[in-house]
Amino acid sequence: MRLEPLANLPQAARCALAEIGPVWGTDIQRHRDIVLKIYRPLLAAAPKAGVEVTRGIAYGTHPRKILDAYRHTSAAKVPVVLFVHGGAFVRGDKDVTDEVYANVGYYFARHGYLALNVEYRLAPESRYPGGADDLAAAIAWAKRSARDLGGDPERLVLVGHSAGATHVAGCAWDPNMPVRIDPAVKGIVLISGRLRADARPDNPNAAGVRAYFGDDESQYEARSPVTYAGASQLPVFLAIAEHENPLLDVYGAETLYRIAIARGRAPRFLRLPRHNHISIIAHVNTEEDTLGAAMRDFFANECGLHS
Repeated sequence: MRLEPLANLPQAARCALAEIGPVWGTDIQRHRDIVLKIYRPLLAAAPKAGVEVTRGIAYGTHPRKILDAYRHTSAAKVPVVLFVHGGAFVRGDKDVTDEVYANVGYYFARHGYLALNVEYRLAPESRYPGGADDLAAAIAWAKRSARDLGGDPERLVLVGHSAGATHVAGCAWDPNMPVRIDPAVKGIVLISGRLRADARPDNPNAAGVRAYFGDDESQYEARSPVTYAGASQLPVFLAIAEHENPLLDVYGAETLYRIAIARGRAPRFLRLPRHNHISIIAHVNTEEDTLGAAMRDFFANECGLHS
C-alpha cells in the first residue's frame, strides 16, 4: 500500500514532525530521537515474514567490517542491494535501533532482493577515503559470497543514507579511490547525502567532516563526491527530504545539476515533502511506500534489475 507522506502516522506524530521540521537543524540529535521513537512501533509491526537474517558477517578483519544479510526464503539469484548507514562520519551503526536500519533490509528482501546492511570504520580512526574503501571491500565480499545467499553477484546496487551516501558516491565516482567501482554495480541511490565536504559555521556536523575529510579545507573540493558527479555514467537516484540537515538538500540539488549538465538530461530526483533527514529512511517498510517504491522502479527501469 502506498500512502501520502506521513499519512500512516497518528495525528499526534504528524503534528510532532510538523513542529520539528522547520527547526530540524537546531537540535538534530534530539529531533532524531523523536523520529526514531515515532517510527519504532510502526516498524515493529511491519511485515517481516519469510525473511531470514544472518547477522555479523565479516567482510574484513576490523571489528566494524561486518554486515547483516537479509534474504527471503524463496530467494534464488536475485539482485543484491548493499545499504550503507549514516552517522556524520564519526558515529552510527547498521542497527541504530532495533528497527532502523533493519527496516531497509527487510523491505528489500520482501521485494525480491538480497539485502546487505553494511557497517564500516568510523572517523577519526578511519579518514578519507576509508568509508568508501570499506564499501569497496564489502562489494568484493558480495561478489564472492552473494550466490551462497541466493543473490546474483553480477547484479549489485548501492544505497547510502547521509554519510553512507557520501561513501557510496565516493566509491562510485572519486578517481582518487584505490579501487575502481566494480562493473557489477548497476546503479546507486544517494539519500540525504553530504555530497560536498564543508566545515561551515552553519554545519552542525562540521566536527565530523573535519574528522573524516581532515582539517585542511583546501582539500575539500578534491575530496567531495559532487566534484566528480558529472564524469560518471552510472545510473543515479538522488533523494532529499523537505527538512534536511543544513545544506544537504542544497548539495543534493547541486549534484543533480552537475549530472544533468554533463549528461544532457536530469537523473532521477525525489524531494519528499513533510519528511526530515531521519524519517526519509525510517518510513521504509511501513505502509507509506514512497521512497521504497521509487527505488524499486529505479532499479528495474534504469539499472536493468528485475527481481
